[in-house]
Amino acid sequence: MNQVIETILSRRSVRSFTEEPLKKEDLEIIAKAASYAPSGMNQQSWHFTVLTDKVKIQKLADAIAEVLGREGYNFYKPQALIIPSNKPDSAWGRDDNACALQNIFLAAHSLGIGSVWINQLCGICDNEKIRPILSELNVPENHIVYGLAALGYPKAEGKLHERKGVIDFI
Repeated sequence: MNQVIETILSRRSVRSFTEEPLKKEDLEIIAKAASYAPSGMNQQSWHFTVLTDKVKIQKLADAIAEVLGREGYNFYKPQALIIPSNKPDSAWGRDDNACALQNIFLAAHSLGIGSVWINQLCGICDNEKIRPILSELNVPENHIVYGLAALGYPKAEGKLHERKGVIDFI
């Protein structure tokens, strides 16, 4: 089996990370992979924020916890977050960012880095407790976050779940 297919089939969500910091060059490669995702009409209207400061990561998690009533929320204590954002009036912004996130997850996995999709910011980006923090992180004021990637070296391999869905060959 070729390496791309192997990476796709073996990637799992990871929700428990080690304390080992990620290499900057690996994060740069992962962010570059995100920017190579397909985008509607090649508009590339996204913005990517790579966050490795644990205090800032927890500050964002705490604000989300307060807004959503999720005491103790912490993004699973990752070593980094990659936050794709997009213009709310972009017809394909959500789809474009989903493609970018998939590239992030696959690139991370290929480098031995675990990842998980975090969707708690969707719908609350402009909350008075959230937007100032996003602004501090250089997420553009006119952008929204549909999902983000929590990254770190996995403490254990992700669990293989039964694949669902129907594939018809006609």
